[in-house]
Amino acid sequence: MMERAAASGADEVFLDLEDAVAPSEKVAARGRVVAALRRHDFGRTLRCVRVNQIGSALILGDIEEVVRGAGDRLDTLMLPKVQDALDIAFADRLLTGLEAELGLARRIGLEAQIEDARGLVNVDAIAAQDRVETVIFGPGDFAASMGLPQLTVGAESADYPGDLWHYPLVRIVVAARAGGKQAIDGPFAAIRDLEGLRRSALRAAALGYDGKWALHPSQLEPVTSAFTPRLEDYRRAQAILEAYRAAAEDDHRGAVMLGDEMIDEASRKMAAQLVARGAAAGLDRAPDQASPPVAAVP
Repeated sequence: MMERAAASGADEVFLDLEDAVAPSEKVAARGRVVAALRRHDFGRTLRCVRVNQIGSALILGDIEEVVRGAGDRLDTLMLPKVQDALDIAFADRLLTGLEAELGLARRIGLEAQIEDARGLVNVDAIAAQDRVETVIFGPGDFAASMGLPQLTVGAESADYPGDLWHYPLVRIVVAARAGGKQAIDGPFAAIRDLEGLRRSALRAAALGYDGKWALHPSQLEPVTSAFTPRLEDYRRAQAILEAYRAAAEDDHRGAVMLGDEMIDEASRKMAAQLVARGAAAGLDRAPDQASPPVAAVP
């Protein structure tokens, strides 16, 4: 499974030491993760390892063994169930010492999973920590923390008159953007329900998220397409940038009409971020040559 994930072409792959590993196998799993990081060719895919929760009996050994064994092959560590900035500070200090001791040329980033009520309350401080690169929503443990009547991770609720996940998703993405960090939506566990996954991914994309987890290769395409701008939107964003640039150069206007719509500096900023996403997805090339990025695969 780890070899297939490495070859998946995903933007990022994380190898798990936490929930996907049976308690009796957690210590032995460290060596297998180190071996996978050293053996497999991940290409341009970012490499991450999810360790066990800060405060657990496993966390110190997880970080030390993985970083000592494959720190030069590691882009980030994922911290599950982060509850406050002190959790980040612990991992940051430990990594700082290991990086200095091992002479690692690159700093290892941190990805913080928000998976309970306390973590959501403290998400601003968590996202503000310097070593944090990404803030991730974990709907399964969050549902358990809140006492929600849910049995499928990431599922919609037919009993709630709206989007059950709207508040935590918005709360996390606002904190992430305020801290200059990425925001990633977590898993959708009903692997065969690709339409449900697509709706979940489109919702996260509409809220400004940078991506969403995929648990299985079959989930890659729905997630990828949800986070790839529509070609017509990409072309319109390009037109907005060109019209605004031309107006500024010709007569120094700060606002201009494009068709029936007024565009100004706010329009330019909106268009610029959409063009950047489209270029990352390959839309700056001919549509039949586009090669969109794909989701993270644990």
